[in-house]
Amino acid sequence: MHDVVIRGGTIVDGTGAPAFQGDVAIDGDRIAAVGGKAGPARRDVKADGRLVTPGWVDVHTHYDGQATWDPVLAPSSWHGATTILFGNCGVGFAPVRKAHHQALIDLMEGVEDIPGIALAEGLKWDWESFPEYLDALSRLPRTIDVAAQLAHHPLRVFAMGERAINREMATAEDIDLMARLTEEALRAGAFGFTTSRTDQHKTPAGDLVPGRYAEHEELIAIGRAMGRAGRGTFGMLSDFEDEAAEFGWMNQVARDSGRPVWFLLTDRSYDPQRWRRLMDGVRAARAEGLPMSAQVAGRPVGLILGLTTSLNPFALRESFAELARLSPAEQLARLRDPAVRARILSEEASPRLLEVLPPLSRQIATRWDRMYDLGGKPDYEPPPERSIAALAAKAGQSPQDYCYDFLTGGDGGRMLYFPVTNYVAGDLEVVREMIQDPHTVLGLSDGGAHCGVICDASLNTTMLTHWVRDRSRGPRLPLEFVIKRQTSETADFFGFHDRGRLAPGKKADVNVIDFEALAPHHPEMIFDLPAGGRRLVQRVDGYDMTLCAGVPIFEKGVETGARPGRLVRAA
Repeated sequence: MHDVVIRGGTIVDGTGAPAFQGDVAIDGDRIAAVGGKAGPARRDVKADGRLVTPGWVDVHTHYDGQATWDPVLAPSSWHGATTILFGNCGVGFAPVRKAHHQALIDLMEGVEDIPGIALAEGLKWDWESFPEYLDALSRLPRTIDVAAQLAHHPLRVFAMGERAINREMATAEDIDLMARLTEEALRAGAFGFTTSRTDQHKTPAGDLVPGRYAEHEELIAIGRAMGRAGRGTFGMLSDFEDEAAEFGWMNQVARDSGRPVWFLLTDRSYDPQRWRRLMDGVRAARAEGLPMSAQVAGRPVGLILGLTTSLNPFALRESFAELARLSPAEQLARLRDPAVRARILSEEASPRLLEVLPPLSRQIATRWDRMYDLGGKPDYEPPPERSIAALAAKAGQSPQDYCYDFLTGGDGGRMLYFPVTNYVAGDLEVVREMIQDPHTVLGLSDGGAHCGVICDASLNTTMLTHWVRDRSRGPRLPLEFVIKRQTSETADFFGFHDRGRLAPGKKADVNVIDFEALAPHHPEMIFDLPAGGRRLVQRVDGYDMTLCAGVPIFEKGVETGARPGRLVRAA
């Protein structure tokens, strides 16, 4: 007798093969049979009219801190993710010396907008080395599986101390230590190494991150350590100021290590052809036999702007900033005062406040044509007529007046959507090209990060709702292709070889989905992090059941309380 049989569903097995009807049988934590009619089971799950898919393998999250105290890791787990990978963008919490606990908190707060007070309260710091960090993760019973990568910035600070924080050049001894620690982390179970070389990443004080200008020799040496270990991927984010030089050292890492190398790729408004040039670089590397890829998002990287979030168009004006420490109710009352309104609207964005923001985010001060009413049903490909500029023109107001009145209206909880990248032409055609390119991998959900201003952990859901079912402003994508993109392809790329497909012997991570009812909710701000820290979350309808290791963890959107998840170590 099987433990669970999911009966009569439309099976999309994660391989890209056409969907088919049948049963999925589960014994223990493994899939026993797929297709046909399965025998009796201790529990039958009726799946008529439902999709049955592998659980999502989400490879770009930032739960590095939260995973040490939170077993559920919502909203990613709400949206069907059964495996998540963190340690992205070069930020993390291991290895670490006690003297640098606060420095790493500041880095994570500045780069990923995770409240420092929550991290300071929640982190137990019962580790120093990266292997000890993995051991700490393994001790917590959890809902879904987690895995980690070694991040460059804490590694550099561990090896160099204050010299790393001051972005000094590493010595030969520093580089040798970083290489040895990289190999140690990989052999302990890290799935790779990541770094960040961008002005977008700053501390709360506005300082650039420790690895921003790391010498190529340092990165190449770390790559060689990965080659010695024979495992892991090498990932990074770069501004690509000198594209030829960046590809030069990345190609060298790929050549020396034999390991997959990937970088984050988005479309930038200041250089619309940039992404095509960078993909040409990937294809050139591939032509040399090098394992080079780009990691892409399935929608814009979009800021959520409002009075309750970290940013809004008026937060960069001094008179608004003076009200930042008031309670939400007190702030809203003051903002509705006609004299306060007039004073704020008379001001320009403050150079002091602009300077702290990443360069791409500074556009929120003036780009009313790229700011959209998020609406009750979020639309991640909004048309021009939904922009604040268009709505203001229709109402006969200036964009700033209209926007101010919109945000301070109602209960003060209204939100705007501001695509920072991947929306240069005002639609998602470029994103579709990126998703369909065979040399890209799908990622960038950023689950657990940007708590006050971005809520992209619903990406796996909107890949289905937008790209497969609802898109009206361009071609849609096939269901089987989209499922494969966020299951077997992400699993295979990063080395999760026991999952990502519905096949006998594979791990029984499964989603049962009411496709017609699948719908992400409007984002909401909650205050459930340690020390009352806030975070944006996005609930969802349509996941009838999610199973991790053969155990139902959510049924009809309600958590079951089961804790079958674990730390996954790279083999």
